[in-house]
Amino acid sequence: MRKAAVVLLLALLAGACDSSASPPPTFTDARALADAATAATTSGGSAKFATDVAVGSVRSKGQGQARFGAGGTSQVMTTDFIGEPMELRLVAGKLYAKVPEGSRDQVGTAKPWVEVAPDGTDPFSQVLGGSLGQLAAQNDPAHTLREVAAAGTIVAAERGDLGGVAAEHYRVDLDLAKLGADLPAGLAADEVGQLGGKFPVELWLDDTHRPLQIVLDLSPILAGPGGSGGSPGSPGSGAKITTRYTEWGGPVDVQAPPPDQVGTLTP
Repeated sequence: MRKAAVVLLLALLAGACDSSASPPPTFTDARALADAATAATTSGGSAKFATDVAVGSVRSKGQGQARFGAGGTSQVMTTDFIGEPMELRLVAGKLYAKVPEGSRDQVGTAKPWVEVAPDGTDPFSQVLGGSLGQLAAQNDPAHTLREVAAAGTIVAAERGDLGGVAAEHYRVDLDLAKLGADLPAGLAADEVGQLGGKFPVELWLDDTHRPLQIVLDLSPILAGPGGSGGSPGSPGSGAKITTRYTEWGGPVDVQAPPPDQVGTLTP
């Protein structure tokens, strides 16, 4: 009788432990994760963000605010990407850059703002258009989530917290060969055949699946043949982009520059 009571007590204790254990992370499939996080981003409406881009010994930081919707992402940010503060605005698919006052004569405009494009024929766009466009794209969660849906495999997942906020943490390997033309910042389409391989992305999602942080680590591929990072393990081979999102659903001010403040760049 006593033995039976002890067995029953142990069973009850085991059940109590099981009921208090944290449930496993929500997603085991990368596409399902990406679809849920994309929907949560759109419904979230807006957020503030901060970026940290580290390539070898070169590091730049930025911060801004974004508005998300079915029609795409608009954002305003400041960055020290070119070594001094620069403001970027991406609105309705057009990317504007505020040229530092001391550089406007060199750019060829007296007005503070210019519109830049990766395929622009003016010198400013040819030098910086592609890099600034990629920088803006990496601030948009939809860009990375699209890559996760197309080429991702979840290799690790856990529940925890990020800065005191409950979060699900996922590590996803992206297969470069499956990305097609939708490549991460810093990679050109003609490099894909030379590089190949996989690289990791880490995502932290809140309890409604909105992104809290996304870390894109290009080190494994940029350090390989054809990459710009040098040989694997060399001091210059690190390449990581970290974007942190906060204040989901809060007010943001995202507008295009006034038309009379936008200069025309000539080839």
